[in-house]
Amino acid sequence: MRDKLKYLLYRGIFTPLSWLPTPMLYGLGDGIRLLLDKGLGYRRKVIRENLRNSFPDISDEELRRIERDFYGQLADNVVETVKLLNMSDEEIDRRVTVDGGELVDKYASEGRPVVIYLGHYGNWEWVPAIVRHFSVPEINAQVYKPMHDKAFDRLMLKIRSRFRQTSVGQKEVFRKMLGWARDKKPFVIGFIADHRANSDVAHHHTEFLGQTTTFNPGGEEIGRRVNAAYLYLDIEKPERGHYHLTFKEIEPDPDSPDYPYTRRYLEMLEETIRRRPGLWLWSHRRWLYK
Repeated sequence: MRDKLKYLLYRGIFTPLSWLPTPMLYGLGDGIRLLLDKGLGYRRKVIRENLRNSFPDISDEELRRIERDFYGQLADNVVETVKLLNMSDEEIDRRVTVDGGELVDKYASEGRPVVIYLGHYGNWEWVPAIVRHFSVPEINAQVYKPMHDKAFDRLMLKIRSRFRQTSVGQKEVFRKMLGWARDKKPFVIGFIADHRANSDVAHHHTEFLGQTTTFNPGGEEIGRRVNAAYLYLDIEKPERGHYHLTFKEIEPDPDSPDYPYTRRYLEMLEETIRRRPGLWLWSHRRWLYK
């Protein structure tokens, strides 16, 4: 009962906000940015440490510019995610453009599952709109980590199903993917695989943003079992409230020691981040395990 009441409270707060015109929401976003940056200094120590270690040759002034860009993107993510509760297909099509969706249909038509790798870059909550740009897969899925707050988790699952996506918890991914492959159901599944690896797989590491970085090879390991094709989703932000997404083939180094697709994905993600660093999620403790 307590979780149900909390869920109704969350809906009562966020649903009316989602009815606001987009320009008004971005005005609210500007206020959130100021609160996060000037008011709370949200995770500033972690953000600055991550930026300094990733870009040791950049001036303090430029690092501060990236930091401000990050706070702005984080605030935009908040209001843009709320907007998904009440956003038309026409508006999302104007704001999210996609190239390369035919690659997904090509592999799905050949009977191969598709694993999509992307990062915590731009607004990943709008990424599920990609399903409007391919048609063959029977199942469109995304991997997510359940939240401790069950009521808020329920709200986020509702938001993430806006484009008829199937959200699969991390502990269920292996079973789900093998089951879909066994039943010969064409599927595409997205992995946001740039978060910190769990300690039990911390022995897998590569160079990422100039630092020795652990990674989780789970997506590639399961993909091998089902003969998956691997694609990278590059994200650009041409202007506020607009994202351009591009599917790209992941072409691994044939001399890679292990998990070549995951390693190449991280290289491609680094190229995306370096193009405009402020759009990445610098506030997480990515390098906790060395």
